[in-house]
Amino acid sequence: MALINILKSYRAGFEAEYAQSITRQQTKAINAVLDCRSARYGATALDCSQCDYHTLNYHACGNRACHQCQNYDTTQWIEKQQRKLLPVEYFLVTFTLPSELRSLARHHQKACYNLLMQCARSTLLTFASNHPKLAGELGMTMVLHTHTRRLDYHPHVHIVVPAVALNKRRKQCTKLPGKYLFNHFNLAKVFRGRFIDAIKKAELPVPAELPKKWVADCRHVGRGLSAIKYLSRYLYRGVISEKNIIKDDGQQVTFRYLDSKIKGWKTRTVTGEHFLWLIYQHVLPKGFRRVRDYGFLHGNAKKTLQRIQIALRIFFNPVLATASSLKKRPAMPCKLCGAPLNISGFILPGWRSG
Repeated sequence: MALINILKSYRAGFEAEYAQSITRQQTKAINAVLDCRSARYGATALDCSQCDYHTLNYHACGNRACHQCQNYDTTQWIEKQQRKLLPVEYFLVTFTLPSELRSLARHHQKACYNLLMQCARSTLLTFASNHPKLAGELGMTMVLHTHTRRLDYHPHVHIVVPAVALNKRRKQCTKLPGKYLFNHFNLAKVFRGRFIDAIKKAELPVPAELPKKWVADCRHVGRGLSAIKYLSRYLYRGVISEKNIIKDDGQQVTFRYLDSKIKGWKTRTVTGEHFLWLIYQHVLPKGFRRVRDYGFLHGNAKKTLQRIQIALRIFFNPVLATASSLKKRPAMPCKLCGAPLNISGFILPGWRSG
């Protein structure tokens, strides 16, 4: 079921009901989705190379909260991450903020999300440096999520970690075998202390009562590709797939979600206005980077990554690692004869043509 139709049907009621909570970025995202692939964002004029067919290809909005575009960006990101994969075991580490801190995070999103990612990173670096076999710096890919599969607000961060560390002082690369990395109870304990200390230093209000036990998870995920693909689902395609929106009866919307406990599908029915809130409450603050690479996986550490790949006996081809080697967008075929369409011009976005 098309999300844009639901948005058009319930937007007025949604804005009236949640007027005190809607942010400027959320309004901007909604406007972008409604105008995606329209004259507002301009178009590319295309002519057939074999016949007289002519058409306009309207541009996507490019908003990261839009579910209609950025599929190419997802493909590019996966390819870039694949080129960084190492022949070692991989782990998916997750740090979650407790429910008592969700109100604070909602009202101070940029600050809390940054602190969440910074404290998660520092916790892992500390564990790696103190590990008797690793004793070095990790590389990691971190992605912020703010929702559950039911679309509720639930800030947490996923981190893909290859089980290899680099000791810069010794110029030594150490690979950790096996399917165990760090104890998740100990990770949660250290992360708790660091995050509470961080929000105090940031002069943010600390709730009077916080749980003593927080949730962290550290699980083996094989050689890493499955974890990369899992994270990619939520980077550029919004928080819900349209195929999971089952019904709209004019007042309520029903969607399905995968319940990990029963390993099966469940459904949830809410008013159309609340459904829109469930989706657009997860729009990120302006300028916030949801995905970040650290250590030898950072974009500025290409030479370091090359040395690690050589140490792990990967035959590295620098030509394949360049951005230009990524898959290019396929040429659009002519609807009449199937020949490739050529670009013949551009139409300025509607907001610039005036």
